[in-house]
Amino acid sequence: MVSQEWTLSPDSNRIGARLVGRPLTQARLEELPSEGMVLGALQVPPSGLPTVFLADHPVTGGYPVIAVVRRTDLDLLGQARPGQRIHFLG
Repeated sequence: MVSQEWTLSPDSNRIGARLVGRPLTQARLEELPSEGMVLGALQVPPSGLPTVFLADHPVTGGYPVIAVVRRTDLDLLGQARPGQRIHFLG
């Protein structure tokens, strides 16, 4: 996740910043229980393409949440434009 570059998808909105890149693989394929998420949660759906949840985010929907973007960095992500490259620091 942190070793690769991601591109902000044009499908991003107030719900989430959708990222495009080399899909992540899941070690476990079974569905997880739905639960609430914090602002900035980074969720990986079956497609392997992560979404960082923003202002109007839902519950997890049974997909793994692998990280949380720091609140101080969410403004930068919210201002990013489709096609802009995104890097995560570990």
